[in-house]
Amino acid sequence: MLQRTRLYSDTSAEAERILLAIYERMPIWRKIELIEDANRTARHLAMVGLQSRHHGEPVAKLRRRLLGLVLGEETARKIYGPLDHEQ
Repeated sequence: MLQRTRLYSDTSAEAERILLAIYERMPIWRKIELIEDANRTARHLAMVGLQSRHHGEPVAKLRRRLLGLVLGEETARKIYGPLDHEQ
């Protein structure tokens, strides 16, 4: 029998097996919702981190910084222009 690599180092093998069985039965639309929720949470946490590092900066500039994180700074600069201090 093939032994697959564990996905979650902090989860028991039995719990992981149950979780994967749930994912296998889950409709695709629900999987997409879960991914969207995870992405939304990641963007929110990144924005909170930016706000704490750049206290008092306008929301528009923080969003531009977030785009630099999400897209990569080079791509964000090409699409949205440089951050103010880069001009």
